[in-house]
Amino acid sequence: MQKVIIIGAGFAGLRAAKTLAGKNLDVLLIDQQNYHCFQPLLYQVATAGLEPEQIAYPVRGIMHNWPGVRFLMARVEHIDRSAKQVQTTMGSFSYDYLIVAAGGQTNFFGNRELEQYSFGLKNLNDAEQLRNHLLSTFERAAYEADPKVRQALHTFVVVGGGPTGVELAGAIRELVKHVLVRDFPQLENRQVQVILLEATDKVLGMFPKRLQHKTLRRLEQMGVDVRLNTAVEGASADQVQLKGGEVIPTHTLIWAAGVQGVTLAHSLELALARGNRVQVQPDLSLANDPAVYIVGDLAYIEQAGKPLPQVAPVAIQQAVTAAKNILQHSEGRATSNFVYRDRGSMATIGRNAAVAYIFGLQFWGFPAWVVWLFIHLMSLVGFRNRVVVLINWAYNYFFYDQAIRLITANRKPGDVDLAPALEHIQATTK
Repeated sequence: MQKVIIIGAGFAGLRAAKTLAGKNLDVLLIDQQNYHCFQPLLYQVATAGLEPEQIAYPVRGIMHNWPGVRFLMARVEHIDRSAKQVQTTMGSFSYDYLIVAAGGQTNFFGNRELEQYSFGLKNLNDAEQLRNHLLSTFERAAYEADPKVRQALHTFVVVGGGPTGVELAGAIRELVKHVLVRDFPQLENRQVQVILLEATDKVLGMFPKRLQHKTLRRLEQMGVDVRLNTAVEGASADQVQLKGGEVIPTHTLIWAAGVQGVTLAHSLELALARGNRVQVQPDLSLANDPAVYIVGDLAYIEQAGKPLPQVAPVAIQQAVTAAKNILQHSEGRATSNFVYRDRGSMATIGRNAAVAYIFGLQFWGFPAWVVWLFIHLMSLVGFRNRVVVLINWAYNYFFYDQAIRLITANRKPGDVDLAPALEHIQATTK
């Protein structure tokens, strides 16, 4: 029986494993986490709308009825293509075919300052850290005597005008407007600044211009300060430096401006394309190595003269093509070239507001928001998760409340220190 190893239990890895299940193959799915995370809703965990476990589901629970598929919780350390082995923290495993769906990581474009002083949003740990930090800034600001420091604590800078940046900026603005102003009686909505920085001349670059304009106008109506053609040059713990010399005092810089392939790509010992991605053949295999397929954020392939975006729909379609090509190759048949069929894109901006471009049709406002809710709800893994998320969304919508306002122990080094607030409380109560 031929052995297939799939690295990564994200959208692509799971879809590849499901496609190969029951096909008389020994399929080993490897991931360093024992759960699959629904990344499109990470921003709601970060803004206290959902609990982490509501957008995650155990991998073994997903694949328990997939014949021939096994799971290994381990970190992949090296891929030895000459020996056809994958080396992990749990030992080495041989393969006849390999699908690398290891995903991507935040791209800081080599800027160490940005990497050190900004928050990414690629996994559950990132989302929890950001939630802790956001809530901590308001706790400290409530007892901060210096108005300049207090304003910096109330200033949130989001870099990147793609779906993640737009959704996050809108969610922070609504968290403040509908929830935190009630938690902190002295806080006024106008005191909080949410700044969205985009280096190009538009937000949601993959959307039609009409929807870009609708998004921009809606964000501005919500009170988000959108600055186009604005790039970030550097950062520190209490400020962001823009190209051109302007400095924004802030304790919160959120980086949603780019994705690159994970460092595992280097173990393939190939020249990498832009963004740490692996150049693949039209059938998604490596040049001169038809046993290895690269899919998802790690794969670089062009269509119509442009590189395909690093988004879930691309990854899922690539996974199906790669899995089918393995079956065809193992049977001595020719493999098929990958063709991406773009079924559309969508992004939510806030309450009752979203934009969607589906099958060539443009939606915005409340209709697009309903479509966005339905598609994301049905895309979650697990009936229980769908029910709980639906209940949370309904509660948040009708009662203007986000109950997951917890500052837990999962904090990033450099998070806002609450010591000054505690010292102020002690001084005023003596």
